[in-house]
Amino acid sequence: MKHITQLLAAAAVSMAIALPAHAETTLTVHYPMPGFFKDVMDTISKKFMEENPDIKIQFASPSATYEEGIQTILRQVGTSEMPDITFIGLNRLRMLDERDVAVDLGPLVQKDGNMAEQGFSDTILKLAQVKGKQVGLAFATSNPIMYYNADLVKAAGGDPENPPKTWDEVIALGGKIKALGNGVDGIDFRWQGDDWMFSALLFGAGGKMLSDDESKVAFNGPEGQKAVEVLHRLVTEGGMPVFTKAAGEQAFAAGKVGFEFQTTGALRNTIKNVGNKFDLRTAKIPLIDPVNGHLPTGGNAVVILTHDAAKQDAAWKFAKFAAGPYGASVVVPGTGYVPNNELAAKSADYLGDFYKQNPLFQAGLSQMPVMIPWYAFPGSNGVKVTQTIVDNLSRIVDQSAEPKEALDDAAADVEDMLPRS
Repeated sequence: MKHITQLLAAAAVSMAIALPAHAETTLTVHYPMPGFFKDVMDTISKKFMEENPDIKIQFASPSATYEEGIQTILRQVGTSEMPDITFIGLNRLRMLDERDVAVDLGPLVQKDGNMAEQGFSDTILKLAQVKGKQVGLAFATSNPIMYYNADLVKAAGGDPENPPKTWDEVIALGGKIKALGNGVDGIDFRWQGDDWMFSALLFGAGGKMLSDDESKVAFNGPEGQKAVEVLHRLVTEGGMPVFTKAAGEQAFAAGKVGFEFQTTGALRNTIKNVGNKFDLRTAKIPLIDPVNGHLPTGGNAVVILTHDAAKQDAAWKFAKFAAGPYGASVVVPGTGYVPNNELAAKSADYLGDFYKQNPLFQAGLSQMPVMIPWYAFPGSNGVKVTQTIVDNLSRIVDQSAEPKEALDDAAADVEDMLPRS
């Protein structure tokens, strides 16, 4: 009897070894900007797999920028290389939707019931909607802020406790910092790469990119002219050189620039790079029109691409986890982005007292009431449109064109790229 029992036990062990306890689903995930997100993605995926041992996350090669990210995904559509999940810039969701690439998350949202109980309010859900369709879930959201070197501000006669609140004040103080000499520049404004920081000036003046029916360019109106005039004055009066994005960030971190204007998402890296070299501070970015001005919502959303039913269930779990309270509690302190989940922002289990203990992060949080969607141009030329805007901004910065000339040239070129009904 004992021998039979031993045989049965051995057989049970053998079967347990031969047969897995559960079937494992593997999800391939693509994301952009590894400098911002690699550590964040590693942390979130590790925690997710601990809580969901039947789902494995593997990462595709990340893309350097949002623009490269969307182009990579569009090239991979219909091929075996296309990932199951991607993280796409909020202004590129429209391109995925117009090509019917992304899975409509609307039915999944409805099936879940009250998403607000998971921290996804209607306002947050709308950040990743295209004409009412739920294309993704907002993962990392940001707005542009003012970084400043309090030591240089003080040396130039400014008050670090009361940073500039208007562009006139920024430009005046930037010029004084430039006048300090010793290789110091007054201002770095991150205009390169895409149209986001131009949007910060345009929306901050109360302007918009296109007409309401999206048939005509509107960014060259009075608000747009005020926006490019500010950019021009940053150079001619505020002491802003022709920096590349990387050179500007490096110069600021080295203590050689007074003010830097860019995404709050760069805050963690900036804190790390500055170290103890100077007294780093942050503040709100000025609005050209303090009453009607707004700021573009930067960042990205998690998007499901797979149409495999089993993978979709697993992908929905991961999307909610990444964009949920745990994910937000990793993204915010790990980058500087503002919280995209209300439970994370309010609960002591997640961000709780984080902002009280980390005052540099408060500038982005305080600007959330004026955040509006990052505009997505219609049609297939979205990447070309934003590059055209950037190319003409560069002409203003290097002073090879007057602001109005460059703005009108950009408007004419973009007008030709808009879809015709």
